[in-house]
Amino acid sequence: MSQATHTLGVKPAPHIRMVGAVSAAHFVSHYYILLLAPLLPFVRAEYGVSYTEIGLALAAFNTVSAVLQAPAGFLVDRLGARIPLIGALLLGGIGFAIAGAVDSYWMLVAMFALAGVGNAVYHPADYALLSQYVPGERIGQAFSVHTFAGMFGSAVAPPTLLAMQSVWGWRGAFIGASLLGFAVAALLMAVREHAEAAAPHKQHKPETGPSAAGWRLLMSPAVLRNLLFFVLLAMMSGGVYNYSVVALGALHGTPVATANAGLTGYLLVSAIGVLIGGLLVGRTSRHGLVATLSLVGLALFTLLVAEVNLGSFTMIAAMGAAGFFFGVMMPSRDMIVRSVTPPGSFGKVFGFVTTGFNIGGIVAPLVFGALMDHGSPQLVFILVAACALAAIATVTTRPQAAG
Repeated sequence: MSQATHTLGVKPAPHIRMVGAVSAAHFVSHYYILLLAPLLPFVRAEYGVSYTEIGLALAAFNTVSAVLQAPAGFLVDRLGARIPLIGALLLGGIGFAIAGAVDSYWMLVAMFALAGVGNAVYHPADYALLSQYVPGERIGQAFSVHTFAGMFGSAVAPPTLLAMQSVWGWRGAFIGASLLGFAVAALLMAVREHAEAAAPHKQHKPETGPSAAGWRLLMSPAVLRNLLFFVLLAMMSGGVYNYSVVALGALHGTPVATANAGLTGYLLVSAIGVLIGGLLVGRTSRHGLVATLSLVGLALFTLLVAEVNLGSFTMIAAMGAAGFFFGVMMPSRDMIVRSVTPPGSFGKVFGFVTTGFNIGGIVAPLVFGALMDHGSPQLVFILVAACALAAIATVTTRPQAAG
């Protein structure tokens, strides 16, 4: 115990330090996911490539993540989560620093693939660390803080990246963003001495590698249902994040600035909803009901935007309400996954089910892009609502996963 702790007479709360460090890593992961979107016009113009060609960088990122995320979960359960998470942050930082420094389109694609390797580690490592170090009665709140940090990263990425671009150009923005990964990796290194004694849950004997029992667990109906939930979640997010602005313009003639305000409202109120959802999971065990009601609310407000040409203020409010329900649902989602996960398997299960994010990230641009290309912007919002309603089936019945 440190001298400062003796002097103050206060026992440290190591799990709070770990929640803070892991949440910071989640902030970085979401920030990196949105790194290219606001800078895309500048990158595309410099390299003189098509939208399809520049999209290859995002495809490489998501494909590598999708392939490696489940194996990363097994690695986390075998070796522990902190060191792989530090490595993931460093890979992302190195990848984006090189992408900003080297004048080569193909190097850009390769570095996004490298960052995808790091991205594959975040979710299994984050949830394994939280499940190991946070007391059971506080795990719901820890999940909500973790999710809030990721959403906050998504919300602040566009304005901060554009601010850096205005001063240093897009390359400077890439290099500036890379410093986040290095800084949070250093933070995780610093919490080691506290983490050693903090874990209230003893680690189960690690597996020597991917086992038949491990894969049986991942192929169980409860876990596969959660995988499908994350695919649908990624479809919802992909539709709103990437296509709501252009869809609102094509559907209702909404000015770009107003449509962007609606999207910003969705993102910011989602983050607030996550914190409220975290309070709810600490007061009820009916996580499926909370998730169901939230998905219904999300679907209704999304359909309202699709069907009615709302005024600017009302549209922004409706987008914010949809985002609120999306956020409230997230901590319950995490608790549902945790409830079907045996001790010692958090890395592999969360790594496997969150692969759905990457699967949805690959499929969503193809589907929603096709809807816009065929002049059907209303279907963008209708499909988001349909995915929300379909996701209800994945949270209402949860047979136990094989242990």
